[in-house]
Amino acid sequence: MPPNDAAPLAPLLAEARDAADAAPARPPPAALQPNIGALIHDVARLIKRRFERDARHTGLPVTRLQARAVLYIARNEGASQAAIATMLDIEPIALVRMLDRLHEEGLVERRPHSTDRRVRTLWLTAAGWAVVDRILAINQVIREEACAGISPALREALMQALGHMKANLAAVEETAGDPARIASPAETAAAE
Repeated sequence: MPPNDAAPLAPLLAEARDAADAAPARPPPAALQPNIGALIHDVARLIKRRFERDARHTGLPVTRLQARAVLYIARNEGASQAAIATMLDIEPIALVRMLDRLHEEGLVERRPHSTDRRVRTLWLTAAGWAVVDRILAINQVIREEACAGISPALREALMQALGHMKANLAAVEETAGDPARIASPAETAAAE
């Protein structure tokens, strides 16, 4: 009878099968609770829904994303379409379609760049500025409802903390494309 070459592997194969059949380790209950990212997402989702509802009820002629674009243009009048697309984190072609709609509504106008004829700059019309006032009024009501019971000092601390978190994440994102960069233990722990 020939020797069984698989015999020494049998215990290893049985151990691997047993490990695969075992239930996966469960994380501790605290790890399953909503974290800061989940809470921020939930708050943002509720704010977005509330804005959409209030915009519909008041007859505001823009969607939430269009309102966001109008506010970015208001803060950065004369910026290029490409710059606004980057600020909104949307594809330029999607922004062009949105701008077409805002232009049809008489809210935004495109002007040629002073030195580069390939670039179009964005400007609000008088009607666009009136819409900005309405957007800001809706945002103020939502902000007051969301922050009810939170002291002004705590609101300021929250804004500073969120601004700090945004800056941290933006800095990490800038270096994420660098293959030579290795996450520090603090960054690894923060990601967990």
